[in-house]
Amino acid sequence: MSRKNIRYAILFLIGAVITYIVFDSTSQPNVNDLKGGFKEVALYRNENNTGPITRIYAVTATETLWDEMKKYGDLMPYTKYGTTKVYFFQAANSAPDKLVAGEVNFEKSFNQNCIGVYLKDANGQVSLTREPFK
Repeated sequence: MSRKNIRYAILFLIGAVITYIVFDSTSQPNVNDLKGGFKEVALYRNENNTGPITRIYAVTATETLWDEMKKYGDLMPYTKYGTTKVYFFQAANSAPDKLVAGEVNFEKSFNQNCIGVYLKDANGQVSLTREPFK
């Protein structure tokens, strides 16, 4: 092969690798790909950037699909030694628009509307509890 053909082959391979990287990066799953009509209505994140980070979400769903709820929780950001908690509510019912840190994360009047809680704890253990306040 001539030097010119080798250069074209190398350029083609580099272009193919770049195309693959761009395609793979832009085709990652996200919450919009899930069934269930999920909509984030509230978010709490503690101000601590040096220690464990706590993230709490309130999300409404048009359907009660437990596998999709677990997938939604798995797609939420998680920090090693931190916690991520997602409260799920039916879209037809009221949901909290403000969350706070602590054992109780929203007003008790919303407890009856909560259909599930996804929790990823400091050890990376995942749990999905159905109807946690009943």
